[in-house]
Amino acid sequence: MLGTRNAVANLAVSDIDRAREFYIETLGLSQVDNEGDQLIVLKSGDSALSVYRSDHAGTNKATAVTWAVDDIADEVDTLRRKGVTFEHYDMPGLELQGDVHVGDHMKIAWFKDPDGNILNIVEE
Repeated sequence: MLGTRNAVANLAVSDIDRAREFYIETLGLSQVDNEGDQLIVLKSGDSALSVYRSDHAGTNKATAVTWAVDDIADEVDTLRRKGVTFEHYDMPGLELQGDVHVGDHMKIAWFKDPDGNILNIVEE
């Protein structure tokens, strides 16, 4: 069954080159495969992220990818220095402290890629 198989996240983008620069240069992922100007496969830890060109890029209004981090303050500072702007949401049970939403047992920060795909980092 699928529970024993690795899964791959898929993100639609309008411009593969712009996405490649963001995901590699800004976020630090590594490209491991590509299909010309239509698809790149990126490595993030032990998982993969397929980024593909689509006319429907940026239409997802929900979080698409989450990364667990050890020190969210450090990650937010690093990403901010690379030009990432963080999103602020009114979320029940979470208090906004700078760019980080803080709850009882969680800290989370949301940001978007150049196409508006919602991404986040979480420290639990």
